[in-house]
Amino acid sequence: MDSTALAVLVGAVVGGVGGLSVPWLIARVPPWEPPPEPEPSDADADPSGASAAPIPSSAPPEPPEPYADIARLPGLGWRSAVASAVAGAVVGGAVGWHWAWVLWVPFIPLYVALAIIDWRTRLLPTYLIRPAYGAMVVLVVGGAAVTGDTDALIRAALGWLCAGGLFALCWVIYPRGLGFGDVRLAGLLGIALGWVGWGTLLIGVYAGFLLGGVLGGLLALARIFERRSFPFGPFMLVGCVIGLLWGADLWTGLVAG
Repeated sequence: MDSTALAVLVGAVVGGVGGLSVPWLIARVPPWEPPPEPEPSDADADPSGASAAPIPSSAPPEPPEPYADIARLPGLGWRSAVASAVAGAVVGGAVGWHWAWVLWVPFIPLYVALAIIDWRTRLLPTYLIRPAYGAMVVLVVGGAAVTGDTDALIRAALGWLCAGGLFALCWVIYPRGLGFGDVRLAGLLGIALGWVGWGTLLIGVYAGFLLGGVLGGLLALARIFERRSFPFGPFMLVGCVIGLLWGADLWTGLVAG
């Protein structure tokens, strides 16, 4: 068995077994809490010393679907296992039996869980993304130590800066179009994409933007969800797969052309 076939086979097994844990991952996320209301300032007080009349506030945000209810969806475990197994095989074949496999395949069940949560709630919980950052940084630094590939380590750091910085800029310019969870996820994905290569990083990030803009717009027109609150995370993840599969070749063709 050659190394690519091994990467595909082990990727499918690891992804499928890990996918069974998706309902457990979702159920562990703490319940959503509404943002605190701002406290009244001194400017709201009446000059005479009496309490000022309360100013009607805007309607509070509608609470999303509870994570525990999502975790109990019928068939979620085996469906997530199948999706993770397919993704593990595809990604394993794309990156091959190299250190990049370690940075991608074990995280696939987490990405599946995040995609499901984002699709149903329009949220990407920090509870799941924050520990993934720690694991990713350890694996990237460890990979540089094992392989001696310091160029890949530098690309991973710049990938975090470029992808996370780009999404952060978009969030600052138009916060209604992106959630800050998208910014956090972009930085995490940028690390793993950057390790693989510049073409993979640039095409993967661009594909996510393109899919989110085009398909998100079409789904909004079909009234599957509102244009101002469509989930961007699943499109980002699909864009990463495109980058892993064809990013290097597309980027080489663009540069050569």
